Amino acid sequence: VQLQASGGGLVHIGGSLRLSCTASGSIERLNSVAWFRQSPGDGRRLVARINSDDSLQYADSVKGRFTVFKGGADYTGYLQMNNLRLEDTSVYYCFAEGYYSDHLGLQGFGTWGQGTQVTVSS
Repeated sequence: VQLQASGGGLVHIGGSLRLSCTASGSIERLNSVAWFRQSPGDGRRLVARINSDDSLQYADSVKGRFTVFKGGADYTGYLQMNNLRLEDTSVYYCFAEGYYSDHLGLQGFGTWGQGTQVTVSS
């Protein structure tokens, strides 16, 4: 299973970006998708998460500005980021859990995507 993250870039304060994270490799179900961010010298911190029951979790710093959601049959998770601030500048990572199928049957996975840089400028 692989996760492909995309959508990062350079944006001005107050702007918007949408990050996406697509799972590939005989995926049967995408349960949860979480987005983390990591700045230099800092640990990886949870930004937002959508669980298998579609319940949501957000860091206090992004509540009301970021929205996490999942796509339909394309096994993609999204992070819509609005009203971006300078302090949102970071490398963003997705982590997804779900099920894939192989010759042994249904298997669970938990996989990280590669980071995508988000830079907010003044």
